Amino acid sequence: MEILDSLVIGAGQAGLSASYHLRRRGLSHVVLEADPAPGGAWQHRWDSLTMRDVHGVAALPGSEAPGESGLRANEAVPAYFAAYERAHDLPVVRPVRVDRVTDDDGVLVTHAGGRRWTSRTLVNATGTWRHPFVPRYPGMETFAGEQLHAADYPGAEHFRDRRTVVVGGGASAVQLLGEIALVTDTLWVTRREPVWRTDEFTPEVGRAVVALVEERVRQGLPPTSVVGVTGLMLRPQELEAERLGAYDRHPMFARVEPAGVRFPDGAFEPADVILWATGFRPAVTHLGPLGLRSPHGGVQLDGTTAVADPRVQLVGYGPSASTIGANRAGRTAARGVAQWLDQWLDRAEAATA
Repeated sequence: MEILDSLVIGAGQAGLSASYHLRRRGLSHVVLEADPAPGGAWQHRWDSLTMRDVHGVAALPGSEAPGESGLRANEAVPAYFAAYERAHDLPVVRPVRVDRVTDDDGVLVTHAGGRRWTSRTLVNATGTWRHPFVPRYPGMETFAGEQLHAADYPGAEHFRDRRTVVVGGGASAVQLLGEIALVTDTLWVTRREPVWRTDEFTPEVGRAVVALVEERVRQGLPPTSVVGVTGLMLRPQELEAERLGAYDRHPMFARVEPAGVRFPDGAFEPADVILWATGFRPAVTHLGPLGLRSPHGGVQLDGTTAVADPRVQLVGYGPSASTIGANRAGRTAARGVAQWLDQWLDRAEAATA
């Protein structure tokens, strides 16, 4: 079986950027992608999310990205990614859902069903979309209504005339409340008091935020969301929901009951739907056999290199979990791959001298 210089898992922004830079360096590799079509997580976003809402997407290296517009993000970005793969002839193989990555006498083996690929190095670009997080609360299994995660948001009409409890203190909760509150009664609950941003989000502020997340992964702590530490802001389309009181936040309930939720003080709120806008966790369980996690629960990184195993690069993880960050991380990861391969070749030649 051919031993590749590297193998990339995931064909989202970070994975495509890494593949582009690996190809420019002349390094043999393939990109394994679980979805049957291009677009990464963008193809799964809700229909009402437009390119204007997301303020555009950073251009992949050597290309021009679609700008802000009223086009649906789940159509515009996948079309952009598909064209990029074709233009740069990137070696994407799909659909391939990776089960695990193991070490076979110094060679990395990527397993996917009955298929296997071997490589000297690995670039993991799986992001978070396939690992939605739902916290556990007493009584959740007794709820007679519907529970769903924001990853499965079907559009505001699905909630019409159904009292909806929205759980979560991040940007997705704010955005979804902005739509759902226009068609039904809502109740917003969060574990912590939301932090609202009132000043301008400047590039300097952005760099400071990224630095905070970088420090966490440098210490081996689980990464926080870059967006999650910037503070919340209302967009113009959410001002009507604000007028309706959708952003009057309530503390977290203590338990779920068949007809609603019960708060610590005994108060009860009826509900037909609970929407868990509670974020995602890095999709890295397939890397478990490599033993990358630190005692603190995260993967400790030096740049994009896993400290526990420098053959592994993580992109779209922690500080690079944004479109701009993913591009930069792809370049850094390709450089890390090349450096490790040079060192490996030097060792191999010394051993045979």
